[in-house]
Amino acid sequence: MGRLSDCFSEFMFEYDTPRMVLVRHKKVGIVYRLIQLGVLAYIIGWVFMYEKGYQSEDSVVSTVSVKMQGIAYTNEKNNSRIWDVADYVFPHQGVGSFVVMTNYIETAGQKQGNCTKDGVCKSDSDCEKGKSMEGENGILTGKCVEYKGTLKTCEIFGWCPVENNHIPDPPLLMAAENFTMFIKNAITFPRYGVSRSNVMQFNKSCIYHKDTDPLCPIFRLGDLVTMAGFDFRKIAVKVRATNNYSAVCPVVFKFSH
Repeated sequence: MGRLSDCFSEFMFEYDTPRMVLVRHKKVGIVYRLIQLGVLAYIIGWVFMYEKGYQSEDSVVSTVSVKMQGIAYTNEKNNSRIWDVADYVFPHQGVGSFVVMTNYIETAGQKQGNCTKDGVCKSDSDCEKGKSMEGENGILTGKCVEYKGTLKTCEIFGWCPVENNHIPDPPLLMAAENFTMFIKNAITFPRYGVSRSNVMQFNKSCIYHKDTDPLCPIFRLGDLVTMAGFDFRKIAVKVRATNNYSAVCPVVFKFSH
């Protein structure tokens, strides 16, 4: 009972308190403040600013798809044709890029047989039989035949008529300048269950303009070429219109060549 009484007495009638000691010493005070500043700098500089410890992170899942639209009409040598997306866009699926055909060279009605090629000869000895010339459509037959009146040229056996190398100017598919391209961009943050897309906030009849409609995801192909610093008509003659695209959220589009 005596020990129990002592414990009860200590609990009820005794208390303790920490003792504070004030040290008046310049070196000790400076060291103490430097330690405090070091801890504070670590928390603010490393934990908050560099590591961003107050934030939680998640990987983003993003998909970007492109859809071209537009119809072109050609009538070369009375051969009428309608061109749609399946004809002028290739490959059908690319990685970060697409190619639009703006011009083409057509040699209609080719079949295997004998025909003439460009060049001049004087006799059969100038046309070595069986010889294949680099860049030609066939092999020489060994005959020097009349070509364009009094001129003579070597006859070849191959795909005739010989391929036409003349590049049409203006380009045959100049209508591609008005083709439109729809860029669909969607992102998802799986950890937070948040998804965003650019297809919910625009008028489907809009056309992108950096000032009047900067959020529209539908672009005119000619405008893209202009924004990349080129003249559409000039590059359409010999160069296929190629676009690399990227998109960030919020939807701000940037194009390069």
